Amino acid sequence: MILLTGATGFLGEFVLEELVKRGHEVTCFVRKTSDLDKIKRLNVNYVYGELEDYRSICEALKGKEALINIASLGFGHGPNIVNACEEVGVKRSIFVSTTGIFTKLNPDSKGIRLAAEKLIKESNLDYTIIRPTMIYGTSKDRNMWRLVKYLKRLPVLPILGSGTYLQQPVYVKDLAIAIVSAYEKNISIKKAYNISGDKALSYNEVVDITGKALGKKVVKIHIPMKLSYNLLKMYEKVSKRPKLKAEQVLRLNENKDFSYEEAKKDLGYNPLSFEEGIKLEVSER
Repeated sequence: MILLTGATGFLGEFVLEELVKRGHEVTCFVRKTSDLDKIKRLNVNYVYGELEDYRSICEALKGKEALINIASLGFGHGPNIVNACEEVGVKRSIFVSTTGIFTKLNPDSKGIRLAAEKLIKESNLDYTIIRPTMIYGTSKDRNMWRLVKYLKRLPVLPILGSGTYLQQPVYVKDLAIAIVSAYEKNISIKKAYNISGDKALSYNEVVDITGKALGKKVVKIHIPMKLSYNLLKMYEKVSKRPKLKAEQVLRLNENKDFSYEEAKKDLGYNPLSFEEGIKLEVSER
Protein backbone atom coordinates (compact mmCIF):
# COMPACT_ATOMS: atom_id res chain seq x y z
CA MET A 1 0.00 0.00 0.00
CA ILE A 2 1.36 3.39 -1.05
CA LEU A 3 0.53 6.80 0.45
CA LEU A 4 0.51 9.41 -2.33
CA THR A 5 0.71 13.12 -1.58
CA GLY A 6 -0.06 15.77 -4.19
CA ALA A 7 -2.42 13.39 -6.01
CA THR A 8 -4.84 16.13 -7.07
CA GLY A 9 -2.16 18.35 -8.62
CA PHE A 10 -1.10 18.54 -12.28
CA LEU A 11 1.64 15.90 -11.99
CA GLY A 12 -0.02 13.94 -9.18
CA GLU A 13 -3.03 12.99 -11.29
CA PHE A 14 -0.77 11.33 -13.87
CA VAL A 15 1.25 9.53 -11.21
CA LEU A 16 -1.98 8.24 -9.66
CA GLU A 17 -3.20 6.98 -13.04
CA GLU A 18 0.12 5.21 -13.68
CA LEU A 19 0.10 3.55 -10.25
CA VAL A 20 -3.47 2.30 -10.73
CA LYS A 21 -2.65 1.14 -14.27
CA ARG A 22 0.21 -0.97 -12.90
CA GLY A 23 -1.98 -2.51 -10.21
CA HIS A 24 -0.62 -0.74 -7.13
CA GLU A 25 -2.84 -0.17 -4.11
CA VAL A 26 -2.87 3.55 -3.29
CA THR A 27 -4.25 5.85 -0.63
CA CYS A 28 -4.19 9.58 -1.44
CA PHE A 29 -3.38 12.17 1.23
CA VAL A 30 -5.62 15.16 0.44
CA ARG A 31 -6.91 18.41 1.88
CA LYS A 32 -10.61 18.79 2.63
CA THR A 33 -10.74 21.48 -0.06
CA SER A 34 -9.21 19.23 -2.77
CA ASP A 35 -11.04 18.29 -5.96
CA LEU A 36 -11.53 14.52 -5.60
CA ASP A 37 -13.16 13.84 -8.98
CA LYS A 38 -10.19 11.94 -10.45
CA ILE A 39 -9.60 9.97 -7.23
CA LYS A 40 -13.25 8.93 -7.08
CA ARG A 41 -13.37 8.03 -10.78
CA LEU A 42 -10.40 5.73 -10.27
CA ASN A 43 -12.04 4.28 -7.13
CA VAL A 44 -8.97 5.04 -5.02
CA ASN A 45 -8.93 5.41 -1.23
CA TYR A 46 -8.12 8.77 0.31
CA VAL A 47 -7.55 10.29 3.74
CA TYR A 48 -7.77 13.92 4.79
CA GLY A 49 -4.78 15.71 6.26
CA GLU A 50 -2.39 18.64 5.98
CA LEU A 51 1.37 18.56 5.46
CA GLU A 52 1.59 21.27 8.13
CA ASP A 53 -0.06 18.83 10.56
CA TYR A 54 2.59 16.31 11.62
CA ARG A 55 0.17 13.98 13.41
CA SER A 56 -2.11 13.74 10.37
CA ILE A 57 0.85 12.62 8.24
CA CYS A 58 1.79 9.98 10.83
CA GLU A 59 -1.80 8.70 10.96
CA ALA A 60 -2.00 8.50 7.17
CA LEU A 61 1.30 6.57 6.97
CA LYS A 62 0.21 3.85 9.40
CA GLY A 63 -0.11 0.50 7.64
CA LYS A 64 1.58 1.79 4.47
CA GLU A 65 4.62 0.22 2.82
CA ALA A 66 5.80 3.30 0.95
CA LEU A 67 5.39 7.03 0.39
CA ILE A 68 5.39 8.80 -2.96
CA ASN A 69 5.59 12.53 -2.26
CA ILE A 70 4.57 14.65 -5.25
CA ALA A 71 3.78 17.69 -3.08
CA SER A 72 6.38 20.43 -3.50
CA LEU A 73 9.37 20.42 -1.16
CA GLY A 74 9.59 24.19 -1.66
CA PHE A 75 7.00 24.99 1.02
CA GLY A 76 9.07 23.67 3.92
CA HIS A 77 7.17 20.46 4.65
CA GLY A 78 10.19 18.21 4.15
CA PRO A 79 11.03 17.78 7.86
CA ASN A 80 7.43 16.85 8.75
CA ILE A 81 7.27 14.22 6.00
CA VAL A 82 10.70 12.67 6.64
CA ASN A 83 10.26 12.60 10.41
CA ALA A 84 6.79 11.07 10.10
CA CYS A 85 8.13 8.30 7.84
CA GLU A 86 10.89 7.55 10.37
CA GLU A 87 8.49 7.57 13.33
CA VAL A 88 5.95 5.26 11.68
CA GLY A 89 8.58 3.02 10.09
CA VAL A 90 7.84 3.63 6.41
CA LYS A 91 11.25 3.36 4.76
CA ARG A 92 10.60 3.22 1.01
CA SER A 93 9.98 6.71 -0.26
CA ILE A 94 10.01 8.70 -3.48
CA PHE A 95 10.40 12.48 -3.30
CA VAL A 96 9.87 14.84 -6.24
CA SER A 97 12.26 17.79 -6.13
CA THR A 98 13.37 19.93 -9.10
CA THR A 99 16.42 20.69 -11.25
CA GLY A 100 15.77 24.28 -10.12
CA ILE A 101 18.09 23.55 -7.19
CA PHE A 102 21.00 23.92 -9.63
CA THR A 103 20.20 27.54 -10.51
CA LYS A 104 23.03 30.03 -9.98
CA LEU A 105 20.41 32.46 -8.67
CA ASN A 106 19.15 32.27 -5.11
CA PRO A 107 15.36 32.35 -4.82
CA ASP A 108 14.05 31.54 -1.33
CA SER A 109 12.66 28.18 -2.45
CA LYS A 110 16.12 26.99 -3.54
CA GLY A 111 17.43 26.97 0.01
CA ILE A 112 14.31 25.24 1.31
CA ARG A 113 14.53 22.51 -1.33
CA LEU A 114 18.27 21.99 -0.81
CA ALA A 115 17.69 21.63 2.93
CA ALA A 116 14.90 19.11 2.26
CA GLU A 117 17.12 17.04 -0.04
CA LYS A 118 19.91 17.09 2.56
CA LEU A 119 17.50 15.89 5.24
CA ILE A 120 16.21 13.10 2.99
CA LYS A 121 19.73 11.92 2.16
CA GLU A 122 20.78 11.93 5.82
CA SER A 123 17.68 10.03 6.94
CA ASN A 124 17.38 6.25 7.35
CA LEU A 125 14.83 6.09 4.52
CA ASP A 126 15.20 4.00 1.37
CA TYR A 127 14.64 7.15 -0.67
CA THR A 128 14.74 8.07 -4.33
CA ILE A 129 14.79 11.73 -5.37
CA ILE A 130 13.33 12.70 -8.75
CA ARG A 131 14.30 16.11 -10.14
CA PRO A 132 12.25 17.11 -13.20
CA THR A 133 12.94 20.04 -15.49
CA MET A 134 10.04 22.29 -16.56
CA ILE A 135 6.92 20.10 -16.79
CA TYR A 136 4.34 20.49 -19.56
CA GLY A 137 1.68 18.43 -21.29
CA THR A 138 -1.88 19.74 -20.85
CA SER A 139 -3.77 23.00 -20.40
CA LYS A 140 -3.28 22.55 -16.64
CA ASP A 141 0.48 23.09 -16.82
CA ARG A 142 1.76 26.48 -15.70
CA ASN A 143 4.58 26.56 -18.22
CA MET A 144 4.09 25.84 -21.91
CA TRP A 145 0.34 26.49 -21.87
CA ARG A 146 0.98 30.20 -21.28
CA LEU A 147 3.05 30.30 -24.47
CA VAL A 148 0.44 28.27 -26.36
CA LYS A 149 -2.36 30.63 -25.28
CA TYR A 150 -0.30 33.68 -26.25
CA LEU A 151 0.64 32.34 -29.69
CA LYS A 152 -2.98 31.43 -30.39
CA ARG A 153 -3.80 35.15 -30.11
CA LEU A 154 -0.70 36.84 -31.50
CA PRO A 155 1.98 35.70 -33.96
CA VAL A 156 4.52 38.26 -32.64
CA LEU A 157 6.45 37.39 -29.47
CA PRO A 158 8.83 39.66 -27.53
CA ILE A 159 11.78 37.66 -26.16
CA LEU A 160 13.78 39.06 -23.25
CA GLY A 161 17.35 38.32 -24.30
CA SER A 162 18.87 36.34 -27.16
CA GLY A 163 16.63 33.28 -26.83
CA THR A 164 19.68 31.04 -27.23
CA TYR A 165 19.63 29.77 -23.63
CA LEU A 166 18.78 26.08 -23.40
CA GLN A 167 15.63 24.42 -22.07
CA GLN A 168 14.66 20.75 -21.85
CA PRO A 169 10.94 20.54 -20.96
CA VAL A 170 9.67 17.15 -19.76
CA TYR A 171 6.32 15.74 -20.86
CA VAL A 172 4.16 15.05 -17.80
CA LYS A 173 3.29 11.45 -18.70
CA ASP A 174 6.98 10.60 -19.21
CA LEU A 175 7.73 12.02 -15.78
CA ALA A 176 4.91 10.04 -14.16
CA ILE A 177 6.23 6.82 -15.72
CA ALA A 178 9.74 7.61 -14.42
CA ILE A 179 8.42 8.19 -10.87
CA VAL A 180 6.51 4.90 -10.75
CA SER A 181 9.41 3.02 -12.35
CA ALA A 182 11.76 4.42 -9.71
CA TYR A 183 9.42 3.15 -7.00
CA GLU A 184 9.34 -0.31 -8.56
CA LYS A 185 13.09 -0.67 -9.06
CA ASN A 186 15.36 -1.21 -6.05
CA ILE A 187 18.35 0.02 -8.07
CA SER A 188 16.96 3.54 -7.53
CA ILE A 189 17.27 3.40 -3.72
CA LYS A 190 19.57 6.08 -2.28
CA LYS A 191 19.84 7.78 -5.67
CA ALA A 192 18.71 11.07 -7.24
CA TYR A 193 17.76 11.38 -10.90
CA ASN A 194 17.43 14.39 -13.18
CA ILE A 195 14.41 13.80 -15.44
CA SER A 196 14.37 15.96 -18.57
CA GLY A 197 12.94 15.96 -22.08
CA ASP A 198 14.41 14.19 -25.09
CA LYS A 199 16.98 16.87 -25.95
CA ALA A 200 17.98 20.40 -25.08
CA LEU A 201 16.52 23.19 -27.21
CA SER A 202 17.11 26.92 -27.34
CA TYR A 203 14.14 29.03 -26.33
CA ASN A 204 13.99 30.25 -29.94
CA GLU A 205 13.55 26.62 -31.03
CA VAL A 206 10.89 26.01 -28.37
CA VAL A 207 8.92 29.00 -29.70
CA ASP A 208 9.28 27.92 -33.34
CA ILE A 209 8.27 24.31 -32.62
CA THR A 210 5.25 25.47 -30.60
CA GLY A 211 4.24 27.83 -33.39
CA LYS A 212 4.56 25.02 -35.93
CA ALA A 213 2.32 22.78 -33.79
CA LEU A 214 -0.27 25.58 -33.86
CA GLY A 215 0.15 26.05 -37.61
CA LYS A 216 1.63 29.54 -37.14
CA LYS A 217 4.87 31.24 -38.09
CA VAL A 218 6.02 33.29 -35.12
CA VAL A 219 7.84 36.60 -35.49
CA LYS A 220 10.32 36.90 -32.61
CA ILE A 221 11.36 40.35 -31.40
CA HIS A 222 14.46 40.14 -29.21
CA ILE A 223 14.93 42.77 -26.53
CA PRO A 224 18.53 42.83 -25.24
CA MET A 225 18.90 41.19 -21.86
CA LYS A 226 20.51 44.19 -20.12
CA LEU A 227 17.82 46.56 -21.44
CA SER A 228 15.06 44.12 -20.41
CA TYR A 229 16.53 43.83 -16.93
CA ASN A 230 16.84 47.60 -16.44
CA LEU A 231 13.33 48.30 -17.75
CA LEU A 232 11.81 45.74 -15.40
CA LYS A 233 13.79 47.17 -12.47
CA MET A 234 12.17 50.52 -13.18
CA TYR A 235 8.76 48.87 -13.60
CA GLU A 236 9.11 47.16 -10.19
CA LYS A 237 9.75 50.53 -8.55
CA VAL A 238 6.55 52.09 -9.88
CA SER A 239 4.23 49.06 -9.68
CA LYS A 240 2.84 47.70 -6.42
CA ARG A 241 2.16 44.29 -7.99
CA PRO A 242 4.48 43.81 -10.97
CA LYS A 243 3.48 41.00 -13.34
CA LEU A 244 7.10 40.55 -14.37
CA LYS A 245 10.24 41.02 -12.28
CA ALA A 246 13.83 41.74 -13.28
CA GLU A 247 15.02 38.49 -11.70
CA GLN A 248 12.87 36.59 -14.20
CA VAL A 249 15.02 37.95 -17.02
CA LEU A 250 18.06 36.39 -15.38
CA ARG A 251 16.22 33.11 -14.89
CA LEU A 252 15.00 33.09 -18.48
CA ASN A 253 18.56 33.54 -19.72
CA GLU A 254 20.00 30.68 -17.67
CA ASN A 255 20.63 27.30 -19.34
CA LYS A 256 18.34 24.55 -18.04
CA ASP A 257 19.60 21.45 -19.86
CA PHE A 258 20.19 18.23 -17.90
CA SER A 259 21.29 14.73 -18.85
CA TYR A 260 18.90 11.86 -18.08
CA GLU A 261 21.42 9.11 -18.89
CA GLU A 262 21.36 7.60 -15.39
CA ALA A 263 17.55 7.41 -15.45
CA LYS A 264 17.72 5.80 -18.89
CA LYS A 265 20.17 3.19 -17.60
CA ASP A 266 18.43 2.40 -14.29
CA LEU A 267 14.77 3.08 -15.05
CA GLY A 268 14.49 2.54 -18.81
CA TYR A 269 13.50 6.20 -19.15
CA ASN A 270 12.77 7.10 -22.79
CA PRO A 271 11.11 10.52 -23.16
CA LEU A 272 9.11 11.95 -26.05
CA SER A 273 10.65 14.63 -28.21
CA PHE A 274 9.37 18.15 -27.58
CA GLU A 275 7.86 18.13 -31.07
CA GLU A 276 5.72 15.11 -30.14
CA GLY A 277 4.83 16.37 -26.68
CA ILE A 278 3.76 19.87 -27.69
CA LYS A 279 1.60 18.45 -30.51
CA LEU A 280 -0.24 16.39 -27.92
CA GLU A 281 -0.70 19.45 -25.70
CA VAL A 282 -1.92 21.63 -28.56
CA SER A 283 -4.33 18.91 -29.74
CA GLU A 284 -6.14 19.29 -26.41
CA ARG A 285 -7.67 22.53 -27.68
